Parts: sequence; C-alpha cells; structure tokens
Amino acid sequence: MEARQILVVAYEHTELVDVACVTTCFDMANRLGAAPPYRVRLVSPGGGSVRCDSGLELQAQGSLEETFEDVDTIIVSGGLGHEAAAQNPQVLHHVRRLAGQARRTASVCTGATVLAATGLLDGRTVTTHWWYARRLARLFPKVNVDAGPVYIRDGDLATSGGVTASLDLTLAFIEEDHGAELARHVALGVVTYLQRPGNQAQMSLFTTAPRPDHVLVRSVLDHVVANITDDLSTSSLAARAGVSVRHLTRLFREHLGEPPAKAVQRIRLEMVARLLTSTELSMSQVAKRAGFSSAETMRQAYVNRFGITPSQFRSTQSVRHTDQ
Repeated sequence: MEARQILVVAYEHTELVDVACVTTCFDMANRLGAAPPYRVRLVSPGGGSVRCDSGLELQAQGSLEETFEDVDTIIVSGGLGHEAAAQNPQVLHHVRRLAGQARRTASVCTGATVLAATGLLDGRTVTTHWWYARRLARLFPKVNVDAGPVYIRDGDLATSGGVTASLDLTLAFIEEDHGAELARHVALGVVTYLQRPGNQAQMSLFTTAPRPDHVLVRSVLDHVVANITDDLSTSSLAARAGVSVRHLTRLFREHLGEPPAKAVQRIRLEMVARLLTSTELSMSQVAKRAGFSSAETMRQAYVNRFGITPSQFRSTQSVRHTDQ
C-alpha cells in the first residue's frame, strides 16, 4: 500500500516542538496501524541541518529545492526564523511549487508567515501564534488573520496556532485520513487532549491578557476574578473604584483594549471552561458559579465567543473519555 508522503519544512531557527508534535503524531498513527501509512520527511533549504530556537540542531532528510516526489501534505514549521525564511525567494518558490501538487498545505504557528509570503493565503482565513497575529495581519493585509482558534481549515489550506496547537491540527489530519477512532488512540498514545475543536481559543485570558500597568484597572480586574458571582456591572465596578462609568470605560479601553463588560464576560467564560473540564457540575451549576444568570445565558455567550456550546466543549475535553 503506497504511503502518504508528508513533508515538514524547517529552516534556521525553527521551533523544535513545532516539528516534533507533527512527526510524533504521524509516527504514532503508523504504529497503531494507519493504512495507508505515513512517510514523513523533514526538508530544509539546501538539505542541511537547521539550528532550532532552543539551540539544538535537526538534520534534514532532504533538500527543499530537490524534492520532486508526490506530496500528499506539506507542513511549514514555525520558529523565530519565520520572517527570514519568508524573505528567502528560493524557500517561497519551492514551498509554492510543492503546495501546487499537494492535497493539503499547512503551517504550524509562525509558519503562516512563510505561507503568507508565497501568496497562498491571500483571501483565506488563517491563524497563527496569538503573539504574532497582529504583525502577520499588518504585513499581509490580503490575509484574514484570526488569532483565536487552535487551528483553521480553509479548503485545502490549514493553519494552526502556537506550538502545541500543531498536535490538534495533526490529529485532525489523521481523523480525516483514517477516522476518529485512530485519531483518538493517537491522542491517548501521546497523552494529549482527545482533540480540541479547531475553534477553541488558543489561550486563556489569564495567559494572553497582559497584566495592566494601570493600578486602578489592575485592582478592578483582581476584584472581578475574586468575586466572579457578584454584581460586576460597569456601574458597580466604577462605584467601587471611585470613578465615573465613562472614566472607567476609557481606562479599560486604553489599557486592555476592551470595555469593562467585555472583560468581565471573558473572565466568566474562562471560569466556565475550567469548570467544564475539571468538574462534573451540571450546566446550571457551572453557570451559577461563573456568575451567569442562567445556563442559557451562559450557553449563548460561550457560542458567541468560541463557536461551540459548553456541552460540546465538555465532550471533547472530558478526562472521563478512556479507552475501554
């Protein structure tokens, strides 16, 4: 049975985890009986070794320029060297050439910068590591950048968020090729989530939102986190802070980029996500603990933000899914 040819593209200052997550999942699929199996090769400009962000070196198995075999999937890794790679005409030419014959083209993390530079992402909706999303959108205005999802499929193109989001994208590929059951066993084998939905947010509020420098805004946020079930209306928060609603709203927009009500809802939704994955509370109980007036109000807010219902999220994340 002819193997599916998977090319992973690396370059100087590639992120090692971006490569390893992809290659390990495909290898695990082979060990678990993927038919047809995957043949994964790491290629680089010139075919030499590449120094990873961590300082370790990876030896490529082939040259990007001299690869002419039938390619099923090409995956461009991310790393601190992504912008330099995106300015290399040879890299862009050969990535574009190989993408033209591949069934699927994908990027991991900041590898989206390389794909964007080829023009392949023009008019497409893509994601990348949330830290670099604004810069990607600024550099490539024809690309629709969404920093939220873990990964995005747009036709034959796929892009994933930061680093370990490549696990989720690779599991999605395996499920597409061999079905959900094999993908589930691969996830169990590498001890990761059984599969996060692509539109789940990459990062929680507590890790993505920088702690504001402004003392008053920081104090209000601390109060919100510590008193999530209280009345956290903007007027209530303003009164507690001793400022007008207008002034508090201005400070939040200036230092957080969003009004107080939006920040409160984000924190509450993060609480919902944590309760869904760490407890067996009913939806009504989860809503109450997170400060929502009802389970339906919580559900609507969750769908609006993440594109998935709380119950769907719990079903994909629950640690109670075990191999029987």
